[in-house]
Amino acid sequence: MYPEYRKLSNNKSFYKIHSENSFEELQLLGSSVMRMTVNATKYPEIIRIKDMIDCEPPFEMSTEEEFLKQIDT
Repeated sequence: MYPEYRKLSNNKSFYKIHSENSFEELQLLGSSVMRMTVNATKYPEIIRIKDMIDCEPPFEMSTEEEFLKQIDT
């Protein structure tokens, strides 16, 4: 089941979901990419991951290729 890949509908952030409590985010800032890992411990973070998994707007399905393409840019 994991990892799962999601993105924001505006294509500015891409996510690799490792578990119900952990994900990696690539955030596009101009010509650079900021990479961070989030380990959810608080309720809002846990709900955010659930929304990502469920593809609740503004989250959309993505792929590993799309995620990796952001790193190579």
